[in-house]
Parts: sequence; C-alpha cells; structure tokens
Amino acid sequence: MRKAGRHFLQIPGPSNTPDRILRAMDNAVMDHRGPDFADVGLKALRGMQSIFKTEHPVVIYPASGTGAWEAALVNTLSPGDRVLMFETGHFATLWKKLAERLGITPEFIEGDWRSGADPERIETRLREDASHEIKAVCVVHNETSTGSVSPIQSVRQAIDAAGHPALLMVDTISGLASIPYEHDAWGVDVTVTGSQKGLMLPPGLSFNALSPKAIQVSKSATLPKSYWAWDEMIMLNEKGYFPYTPATNMLYGLNEAIDMLHEEGLENVFARHARHAAATRAAVRAWGLEVLCNTQGHESGVLTAVMMPEGHSADAFRKATLERCDLSLGNGLSKVADRVFRIGHLGDFNDLMLMGTLCGVEMGLGAAGVPHQKGGAQAAMDYLSESGVDRIAAE
Repeated sequence: MRKAGRHFLQIPGPSNTPDRILRAMDNAVMDHRGPDFADVGLKALRGMQSIFKTEHPVVIYPASGTGAWEAALVNTLSPGDRVLMFETGHFATLWKKLAERLGITPEFIEGDWRSGADPERIETRLREDASHEIKAVCVVHNETSTGSVSPIQSVRQAIDAAGHPALLMVDTISGLASIPYEHDAWGVDVTVTGSQKGLMLPPGLSFNALSPKAIQVSKSATLPKSYWAWDEMIMLNEKGYFPYTPATNMLYGLNEAIDMLHEEGLENVFARHARHAAATRAAVRAWGLEVLCNTQGHESGVLTAVMMPEGHSADAFRKATLERCDLSLGNGLSKVADRVFRIGHLGDFNDLMLMGTLCGVEMGLGAAGVPHQKGGAQAAMDYLSESGVDRIAAE
C-alpha cells in the first residue's frame, strides 16, 4: 500500500540528495575525451582540493569508499608491511580486514567503541617501534557505526612526538563536508572519503587526497595495483581527464555539491551540523536514553548512536518506527548489532527536518514499547529555539 508524504531517510549515509544536485546529474552524457570535458574534470578536481583543504592532488574514483580504502593501501605499501590501526568501531574493523586480505599485517589497538582513537596509545606503540617496521597509522576520523570522532591533529602530533616516519592515513568518509577537516594543516598523508555523506551525492564516487610524502612513497610500493594506481591518474588529471571512463554524470553532481557547500560556507556547514547534533543529544538525554559515544569532545556532528535499554531490541524499534512513521534509522553493526540505533543528521538538513526525525523517533519508541520519558523532541526544539552558533562552543 502506498504511503502518503515523503520518506524520512535518516540513516547516517547515504544522505538525502538535494534537487539541485539531482537536476545537475540529469544532463546528457558528454564525451569524456572531448575538449569540453576538461572544464568538468578540472572543476571537480580543484573543487575537491578546496573541500579537503589541500593544495596537493586529489584522486577521484568511480567506486564506493571501500575502493578508496584499498587505493590508499595499495599505492603506499608492500606485501607484509605493518600498519597500526585503532579499533574505533565497525568501519575501522572492516579497513583492518581489507588490509589483511591485501597481504598487509595490521596491528589493531583495542578500543571500546565509545570514543575516537587515543593519540597517547598510538604514540606509546610507535615509540616501541624503534626499527620503524610500522609503515602507516590508519585512523577513522568519524566512525559511522558509533558516532565518535578521532582527534586527527593530536594523532599527527603523537606520530611526530614519537619521531616516527609512518604515514598517516585517515578515513573521513562520513566526516568530510560535515565536520572540520584539514588535510594539509593536520599533516595527513592520505585522506579517504566517499560521495554519499556530507557531499550530498548518491553513492558512486570515492576520493584519495594525497601528500607529497605519500606520492613519493607510492613510487617504491610494490603491492599490485592497476585500476587504483595514482600515477596515471595524477598525470591525466593535470589537464582534467582520467585514464579510464569516469562517472561523468556523478561529476556534474559533484560540481554542483561543491558550489552549494561554498555558497553556504564550510564553517557555516560545520556549525549547522554541530548544532543539530547537540539538539539530538538533548533529546536523547530527555528520553532517559544513553548516547553510545561517552567521551566529551568526541561526539559526532554527523550522527548520534543511541543505546537501547537492557532487554529491548533496537531492530524491533527501528521496524516499528519505519512502519509507524515511514522513518529509516541506522542499525547497530557487528559488536553493537540490535543494541543501538543511529540517527543521521548530516548533509542537506535543517531544523524542521531534524524535528520531524526526532518526533518520529519519539513516536517509534512508544509504538515499540521502549521504556522512555516523553519530551525528547520538545527538549531538542527548545535547544534549537534558544541556541545560536555561539552556544555550540559551550556544549
């Protein structure tokens, strides 16, 4: 049976794609070898430099973020190389498994899934590595499974304090264009992201932002690569072209997304996400529930993961909410499967959309018989009504 009204897609990505981007993609396919395509390619490549905040090359792949994970590793490492990774959640774990399948030897620093990476533990391990067997440190910036953010600047400082030459690789698939990120200023060597989160596009594009050090290391790395190789990409990208068929219409949409982000202003985008996240946490507290991220300062502006009361199923609640309110919420993954649900508040999103989402969550809690206190949506509305950007710093 048809349901009237719009469906609320409030998973933490893919995010809602704005009409402007959809209309930009709804154009005829052009000749990706012809003279007019160079303008499209160069705008996308240079535009993404402005989003990553880098002066160095950005590589664009027709792939999901998983492809960009692989590209980061195969371009910089050789068989048997050791990498240091931090267990921030499900996606950090998947990156580790991918490394293992490539013949890399990952060392996983155990985490509790309730905070970002701990720079002190990273520094301690690197100081122990006197022979510099560890070739890279891989960290997830915004862990989509938990709603926790890792302090990347502090991780860079930890590597430097240990006097270690390891590359710093960062996954900001769900963080870029939603929360602050600076590839160059933070000293990142390879940054990985995807199109379907803060960039507001459908899934289908992924990215590597590179440092000069990473490019230099790639010249002697011996893991097999062809499709993912940076060298041919960088060479042809200089003129706006690609070594194989690009996702042309996705690039149209990407260029529109970049324009939209700069029209709003990246700092305003970050403040908006922080404000909506704070309002969501206010709602969770008012319901008497607990946010999964329990480390102040690590809470994500992209999503909020909420723990269910003991003995209650997050998946049953999500099912009831979908049926009652036509609202899709993110599920718990692996270690927190059926124990948490995730509220996405990212991308092209405003106060009314957040309130519709939180009202749906509150109605869903009632429909599923989940013990809670009423008034969470009201608490969020009060926060949004009273707060300005200046208040965020005090949260």
